[in-house]
Amino acid sequence: MDYANLVFSHLNPSFKTEIQFWNAMIRGYAFNGPAHQSLSLYGDLLQRGLKPHSFTYPFVLKSCADLGWFWDGKKVHCRILKTGFSLNSSVSDALFNLYVNFSKFTGPKDAADGMASDARKVFDEMCVRSVEVWNRMILRYTSAGDVSGAQKLFDTMEDRDTVSWNTMLSGYIKVGEVMKARELFEKMPEKNVVSWTSMISAYAKAGDLATARMFFNKMPQRNVVSWNSMISSYVQHGDFQEALDLFIQMLSEGISPDGYTFVSVFSACSHLGDLTFGTRIHYLIDDFSQLGVIAATALIEMYAKCGDINRAFNLFIKIGKKDVFFWNVMLKSLALHGQAQDALKLFSLMQKQGLKPNDFTFLGALFACSHGGMVEEGQTIFDMMEKEYKIRPRIEHFGCIVDLLSRNGRLEEALDVVDKMPFEADVAIWGALLGGCKLRGDFKRAGEIVERSSSGQRLSMQGKKWKMIIF
Repeated sequence: MDYANLVFSHLNPSFKTEIQFWNAMIRGYAFNGPAHQSLSLYGDLLQRGLKPHSFTYPFVLKSCADLGWFWDGKKVHCRILKTGFSLNSSVSDALFNLYVNFSKFTGPKDAADGMASDARKVFDEMCVRSVEVWNRMILRYTSAGDVSGAQKLFDTMEDRDTVSWNTMLSGYIKVGEVMKARELFEKMPEKNVVSWTSMISAYAKAGDLATARMFFNKMPQRNVVSWNSMISSYVQHGDFQEALDLFIQMLSEGISPDGYTFVSVFSACSHLGDLTFGTRIHYLIDDFSQLGVIAATALIEMYAKCGDINRAFNLFIKIGKKDVFFWNVMLKSLALHGQAQDALKLFSLMQKQGLKPNDFTFLGALFACSHGGMVEEGQTIFDMMEKEYKIRPRIEHFGCIVDLLSRNGRLEEALDVVDKMPFEADVAIWGALLGGCKLRGDFKRAGEIVERSSSGQRLSMQGKKWKMIIF
C-alpha cells in the first residue's frame, strides 16, 4: 500500500478527478489496512466534489465495520439512501454486514438491540439476499438466544445450505433444547462433521454421555475436533479412564492430536495420578514449543499433581517465553508441595522480569505463606496487592490471610481482618478461625466464633461439629 499511495499521490491532477483511482485506493486500504486511511480518502473525494458510487460504498462501509466506527457508518448509510445506491446488491450486502458487526459489540444491551434491528431493516429491504446473508441473519438471532426468531427466518428460507442447518442446530443447543436440536438433525438433508460434533457436545453438556458416545460412534467421518469433543466430555464428567482409552483409540486410527487433545489427556492423568501414562504422552510431543500455552501448563500441572515437582519445574525452566498463566501454575504447584520458600522466590523473580502479577498470582503466593507459616511475608504480599498493583483483594485472598494468622496463633489480628474486610465471612474463613482456636486450645474463643457467625444453617452445623471436636 505504501507504493500504491506513492503512485496515487504523484498522479496527474486531471486523473484525480476520476473516481476509479480513488476507489482502487479505498479498496486497497479496506482490505490491507490501515482501514482509517480508506475513510480519510473517502472524506477527501467528497471535499473535491467527486461522487462515490456502488464500487465505492462497499469498501467504505467495510472500513467502518472493521474499525467499529458506528456513527461514521450511519452517515455513509444516509448518503447512500439519498443517492439511491441502497438497491445495489453489493452496497446492501455491505450495509447488512455493517449492522451485523455493530450489533455484536459489548456495549449497552439496548444499543446492541438497536443495531440488530437496523440489520433486520436492511435485510428486509434487500432485493437479493445471498445464502450467506440469510445465514448471518439467522446467526444474529441464535447468538442473542432468540431461537424462535431464528426458526421463523429459517422456515422462510428457500435455499438452505449445511451452514444454515448447522446454525439453527447450534442455536437450539445453546439454549439447551437438545430434543429440538435432535429433531432438526434428523431432518438435515446433509450432515457434516460440524453437525455430528454439535450433537455430541449437546448431549455431553446435558450429562448424557452414553448418547453422546452413540453419536460419536455413528459418525461416518471424524476429525480431531470430534475426538477432542468426546474426550473432553469424559474428562469434564469425571470419567478419566474412558478419556484415556478413547485417546489411545484415536492414535490407533491415525488421528494426530492437537493442543486441545493434550489438555484433556494431561488433565485425566492428573486426576488419576497416572504419572507413567502422562510421561509417555509427553514423549509423543515432537515440538514442545508448538504445544500451546494451555497444553504446556496442563503438562506442568500434571507432573506437579502426580508428585514429580522437579520435572514440572525443569519443564517450566525450559519454556522460553512465559506468560503470567505459566508462572501462576508453577507458583501454585510449589506451594501445594510445601515448597513455600521456592514459591516466594518465584514470585519475586516474576516481578523482577517485568511481569505483572494478577489476583491468581497473589492467591498462590498467599497460599504459600499460609502453609509455610510466613506471617510477615504474607502480610507484606497482601498489602502489596492494592498499594502497588491496584488489585482489590477477593474473599479468597482475605481467607488466606485469616488462615495464615490463625495458624500462627494471631487470632486477634485474624478477627480484626474479618471485621475490616468488605465481605461477609464465609464458611472457609470461620473454619480457619476455628482451626486456629483448636491449635491453641482456645475453647472459649471458639465458642464465641461459632455464636458470632451468621452464615446460616451450613455453618451452624459445622459449628456443632467443631464443638464436638474442640470441647
